[in-house]
Amino acid sequence: MADDVDALVAMTRILSPHCRVTRMAGGALIADWKRTRFLGMAPADIQKFAGGSSEERAELVTGLIRAGCATARRKEHSDVEVGLWLRGVHLLIRTMGFGRVLRLLSLAAPDYARADPPSAEVVARLKRTVQSHSRRSWLVNDDCKAEAVTAFVLLRRSGLKAVLHVGVREHPFALHAWTSSAGLCIPDADPCGHVFTPVLSINGGGQ
Repeated sequence: MADDVDALVAMTRILSPHCRVTRMAGGALIADWKRTRFLGMAPADIQKFAGGSSEERAELVTGLIRAGCATARRKEHSDVEVGLWLRGVHLLIRTMGFGRVLRLLSLAAPDYARADPPSAEVVARLKRTVQSHSRRSWLVNDDCKAEAVTAFVLLRRSGLKAVLHVGVREHPFALHAWTSSAGLCIPDADPCGHVFTPVLSINGGGQ
């Protein structure tokens, strides 16, 4: 019974937010509220989740992904890809203005699609890559707005939770932008020890 509970917990972590799994006498039932349908899992499948081989679990996860109940974890973005996004976002902000770019986030950064939380290691690696490109590029030159939007979009496109913040400091007046995920901020929320009060937070889909 304990193994079955562990299996259901593991299953919940990879299901999409619109799906719920419930233990039943004859196995488990996955409710897909987005498509208004129900999928059944046999006791043997639950046992595979609990104590099966990695190949057996991978086969079950693949089946859930194909059924639209789970989202495949995207591979981490390459160094070149991060650099291209950063320069592109910086140019968009300079051309269109920061406010208009924020309104376009619903197109570039889809709503969060995974049930498992982002890894601090993944976010830390993205932070190092974004800031490395930003400091090396004469075009971007440590632009916090470009760094924050780039990090937000890339994390969201990987299906990971992220929140984009815009903060203000009154004396002397200044604006600052950063994206938070897994307890980390890209770029830092308080550069050089200056505290910024958030006045706008975007959770996903530009909302």
